[in-house]
Amino acid sequence: MSDNYWEDVYQSKQTDQVSWYQQHPSQTMKFIQSLDLPLQAKLIDVGSGASLFVDQLIEAGYKNLHVLDLSETALNTTQARLLEKNLDSSHIDWQVADICTVALEPQHYDLWHDRAVFHFMVTEVHQQQYLHNVRQALKPNGFMILSTFAEDGPTQCSGLPVERYSVEKLAQKLGRNFILLRHEVEIHITPWNTEQRFLNTIWQFKNEYFKKRDEVSLISN
Repeated sequence: MSDNYWEDVYQSKQTDQVSWYQQHPSQTMKFIQSLDLPLQAKLIDVGSGASLFVDQLIEAGYKNLHVLDLSETALNTTQARLLEKNLDSSHIDWQVADICTVALEPQHYDLWHDRAVFHFMVTEVHQQQYLHNVRQALKPNGFMILSTFAEDGPTQCSGLPVERYSVEKLAQKLGRNFILLRHEVEIHITPWNTEQRFLNTIWQFKNEYFKKRDEVSLISN
């Protein structure tokens, strides 16, 4: 996959003509509201694309948003849409970057949101790079909302192979730092009325890495 793959996708297709398009990402918002996060909580939307999810976050009153995607065109589309809808995006941090290699501020985010990015990580290297960034960037006891294709979901998306997950397989991949709080299977209807089965999950991050690092630091001092 070339560095420009997703840029080409968003330059050649309308926002509502990609398979993952959701007009109303209501289930994700229900997940977030169930966590009872303060409106000042720091949220990152990984692989945001031109999703309407950020619109809902602004409308719900969240103030500290970080939006990241490989495609500059996708983020420009979102910015233009927010302007057209008179939604204030001045408090949003926009970043064009690869989530596997980007340097994020350590222990910074209260919530990591990913819908349909992690399942594109089909190599062990990319999976571990991604998870390293999650572990670095989430605050201790922070949350991750992760949506992937379910074990009986599609084997490809946008012409690319994907990894499908059961709850057990995903838990094993994430490791013991992540505690499962909730999961459900969602049937997503694409713009051309086909069904895709997603596994939606909420995890809490128990950051043993930083605890151990601090303990070593205390001992060495």
